[in-house]
Amino acid sequence: MKTIITAAQTREADRYTIETTPIASIDLMEHASLAFVTIFMQLYPDKNTHVLICSGTGNNGGDGLAIARLLQERSYDAVAVWIARFGSNESDEFAANMARLYNTPIPITEFFPGDEFPPIPQRVVVDALLGSGLNKPLQGDWLRMVQHINQTGKPVVAVDVPTGLPADGVLSPSEHTLQAHHVISFQRPKLSFFFPESAKSIRHFHVVDIGLDEAFIEKLPSDFKLIEPSDIQQIYRHREPFTHKGTYGHALIIAGDIQTMGAALLACEACLYSGAGLTTAFIPEMGLAALNTRLPEVMYCGVDELPGMWNRVDAIGIGPGLGQRASWLIDGVTHTDKPMVIDADALTFLSQNREWLDRLPKYSILTPHMKEFDRLFGAHKSWWDRVQTAKEQAVARQLVILLKNQYTFIALPDGNLLINPTGNPAMASGGMGDVLTGMLTAFLAQGYPPHDAVILGCYLHGAAGDQLVADSNKVVIPARQVVQAIPATLGNLCHPR
Repeated sequence: MKTIITAAQTREADRYTIETTPIASIDLMEHASLAFVTIFMQLYPDKNTHVLICSGTGNNGGDGLAIARLLQERSYDAVAVWIARFGSNESDEFAANMARLYNTPIPITEFFPGDEFPPIPQRVVVDALLGSGLNKPLQGDWLRMVQHINQTGKPVVAVDVPTGLPADGVLSPSEHTLQAHHVISFQRPKLSFFFPESAKSIRHFHVVDIGLDEAFIEKLPSDFKLIEPSDIQQIYRHREPFTHKGTYGHALIIAGDIQTMGAALLACEACLYSGAGLTTAFIPEMGLAALNTRLPEVMYCGVDELPGMWNRVDAIGIGPGLGQRASWLIDGVTHTDKPMVIDADALTFLSQNREWLDRLPKYSILTPHMKEFDRLFGAHKSWWDRVQTAKEQAVARQLVILLKNQYTFIALPDGNLLINPTGNPAMASGGMGDVLTGMLTAFLAQGYPPHDAVILGCYLHGAAGDQLVADSNKVVIPARQVVQAIPATLGNLCHPR
């Protein structure tokens, strides 16, 4: 996993790298600018592309001037530079790159407070105005320039972070920011990139290594960790010869009601496809025909059989489509101390019967989306506050809380906050949460500790959706297709050719 750090900590890493490598600050800026240009050239390979680089006079602006020069050296001959001189400060690195830029044919236009901005005829705009050092909302001339660029509708590629977007902390949906099509971030993605409020500012982001000291970064204090493919490869237990269905555990899925049997079937199928040795479904008797028809591998449990199941199974998932049957959660909590996966209607039941929240088995996994989370733990004005509450509740109650979104936050009982990077908007369709519940239950049944089960389940769930999009360019993916993609996706991740 990679530690995700704040903007202030990134500056610490800059200083440490400069002091210990040793490397001059201007040379580190050159490395960063070259890394930016490498990605930019992949995004816009046509060297006839007309590019406008908008720079401030700080280090982010210095990056912009270096990028302009490096593009011109690589035969991008239609590059122009705007410099926003709206303050008196000018960094040494900006001044050095300004001197270098004077030796090129690149046209430079400078703007001072109150100046009007001309039309932007260029095809692409590079945003190097303010960067991650901003700690207050845009106003005055900065705001005017950002609004002027946004109004053109031209694609924007931001250097490190879009102007106006805080790198970390609370994000206000009402604040003005430059709207970037791409962001090329240095060394690490910014924390704010993973929060839904950043959607208006960022469509895609890319991360480039600029040579900062990785060992120093990983020692910096941070609760936030980004899950990587290597984590999946380390956690996953390869199936060995002479193992059998009993080796891989017995999962119980408590789901479905008269009108919501589909949720139960999706959860059971995902459990089956994620490797549980045995899967049993506690569903209404009227759903038995559907279960036998679609999933003959899954066993049925009736009401009379349930008391004997609690201690026979290795993992329990409860909630998808459960409706009025959600009170079965009480029976489970009363009769077993095994960690449970709790989703959907079972979460709604908890929000209405909060005394049972305190009685959940230790390390149980809660999988709420935003509304379910707020019903459980109170209304929140920002996603930053919501994530902090998830951390507090996970530690206080010794639970694992998955706060679902495009980037799911996983709050662990030890206070760490993991960020799952997989998944895409094509997965925004009914049944996806049911699939995730089945997957998590399967990994618990196979004996994975809860924190490993959630890492595997969340990453694999999103990766299956990503693979479907990559293979077929689909814009909408039904949940059942994600289920069917699980085995191949897991094989590709853990058995790479």
